[in-house]
Amino acid sequence: MNSGNASAREMPRSTVSAAAAFVLACGAFAIAGCGGGGGGGGGGSVFPIVAPSAIAPPANIGGDDDAILASSSVAGLCAAPRSGINPETGVAYPDKPGTLTDEKRFVRGWIDETYLWYGEVPTTLKAADYATPVAYFSVLKSPAITASGRAKDRFHYVYDTERYRQLSQNGVAPGYGMEFAFVRNSRPRDLRIAFTEPGSPAAAAGISRGAKVLEVDGVDVIDGTDTTALNRGISPTAVGESHTFKLQEGSATRTVTLAAASVTQTPVQNVKSIDTASGRVGYLLFNDHISTSEPQLIDAVNQFKLDGVQDLVLDMRYNGGGQLSIASRLATMVPSSGATSGRTFERLVFNAKNPFHLSPAETVIPFYGTSRTGAPLPRLGLSQVTVLVGPDTCSASESVVNGLRGIDVKVNLVGGATCGKPYGFFPQDNCGTSYFAIQFQGINAKGFGDYGDGFVPDCSVADDFDHALGDPAEARLATALAMRSGGACPASSSAKILPGLEKSGTAKEQPYLLHRTPLREIRLLESAPAQG
Repeated sequence: MNSGNASAREMPRSTVSAAAAFVLACGAFAIAGCGGGGGGGGGGSVFPIVAPSAIAPPANIGGDDDAILASSSVAGLCAAPRSGINPETGVAYPDKPGTLTDEKRFVRGWIDETYLWYGEVPTTLKAADYATPVAYFSVLKSPAITASGRAKDRFHYVYDTERYRQLSQNGVAPGYGMEFAFVRNSRPRDLRIAFTEPGSPAAAAGISRGAKVLEVDGVDVIDGTDTTALNRGISPTAVGESHTFKLQEGSATRTVTLAAASVTQTPVQNVKSIDTASGRVGYLLFNDHISTSEPQLIDAVNQFKLDGVQDLVLDMRYNGGGQLSIASRLATMVPSSGATSGRTFERLVFNAKNPFHLSPAETVIPFYGTSRTGAPLPRLGLSQVTVLVGPDTCSASESVVNGLRGIDVKVNLVGGATCGKPYGFFPQDNCGTSYFAIQFQGINAKGFGDYGDGFVPDCSVADDFDHALGDPAEARLATALAMRSGGACPASSSAKILPGLEKSGTAKEQPYLLHRTPLREIRLLESAPAQG
């Protein structure tokens, strides 16, 4: 654990003031410098303002702009107050007339109270040096690095509150229903389609996994310099927005025009039982820990039970995370009831100030044995599971791996190193901006949660865009099936490299990254803990 006397769990990282700004600053061709994997987009209420009891509101909030004040003393004092009813709460917004200085003071106080590594935030930062509270927030984080040399806090970011509310409900967002994957995000770029959503505009146009995007609205993707136009095309912000794509599919090329629609994610896909020489293996693609995934996961496990599967391959290579309650229930359905009964799936570790006033029992997320409806969960009774992973496997998805390993279920990883987000937070709205800063670290039943550089796969296998997900010939799934009998990583498993990529010695070096908002890369609790 780290300073601030805790370590935390979760989220994306670039800072911008609104969704559109995120697309432009951290979108398609700047993604290597912006948030990276972990998925989510589901659930989570805006957490109420926290005023730790140890910090009394000051009598005078004027004076020194850099004094650290209780966030509650300046909360809702806004340079541009909102009016009307908050659709999230059904009551009027709490905003009152204030200044940007008030908003900066709120951010600084809130970081000092709740940020996991509050003791590592540089003390030399001056609020006056930053034009907006968002710009100030962007530097109020730990400057430490991990063992691999990456920033420890890569997940500090903001979102327009109303945009966040809209995008975080049930995985519905404007789009084409196709996930863009960057095989190479610097020139010469290589932009592929990772998968499509059933019933989406992309699926209706016959676009499938592996298609290479050559042009967007006539702008060259491979060597073009107009990244604003490219970002605008691949990241539509409104339903009905239309853009044209030139695609290479095998040896053929075609141009298609797609209009963005309200696309509902199908988080569980390609559920199937595969017969092998050593027994029947269940396979499913799981893309998002959102509320709608729970019944789909339960249906899949019930199907596997009927099919008599003897092993399970869980494909979470593109799953950025989401609700921890979904992660817990998924993990619960893998082993027998005896393995999970009374055990901890994940324990949340906050900073030494205990900012949310939680008792030890309130920090524990158990292996939930029932669904949200109260029905007992089906169980496969397995002692091991194989998970297909990569750099987009993040946060709540990594919790599934860590939580199962905490109760001695063997978890075999095939693919690339995961993103490394043992951290989480409660998004905090103030004046129309939702701030996301790491507030807790998740550890398993054995007390382990230090995987800031990700989980290294047992067998490193590059992503295979030449085969459909769920195809037994797809490189990662084929490797998982081949390993099932003997457990050894086939020597040829890392040989599947796309044109233009150097053969990588480690999964960490494989540069597959989905283009998606931070809300698809998250670890969330369904509701905030009650204040003490």
